[in-house]
Amino acid sequence: MNCPYHYSMVIKHYRWHIGTRAWILHRLSGVALISYLGLHIWVIHHIAKGPEEFNTLMRFLISPIFKLLELGLFGIILYHALNGIRIILIDLGWAAELKAQKITFWALVGIGIIAVGLGAYGFFH
Repeated sequence: MNCPYHYSMVIKHYRWHIGTRAWILHRLSGVALISYLGLHIWVIHHIAKGPEEFNTLMRFLISPIFKLLELGLFGIILYHALNGIRIILIDLGWAAELKAQKITFWALVGIGIIAVGLGAYGFFH
């Protein structure tokens, strides 16, 4: 083979450090947000079908399970936004070392948990 790299030279073990997990969760949260956007557009299009159909749908969507899902959406938005800030800090070189990445990740997770807790109070109070 002319290629200096051969498939047998592929790294067989990958370290699953915080940055890797954060990267995967960031992609999954992005997919969840895009999926939600489609659902949101579907709900909003019911306005064009008239007030009765929209009100029927809204009565269904105010059930407790959807309140819980709405809180989950809030958590996903927070994770995606805070992890985006972490990525910017890494790109700027302020948190480039692995130890700094861990500290930044867990600090932002703490901020996110507090924010979701405050959001839960607002949702269910």
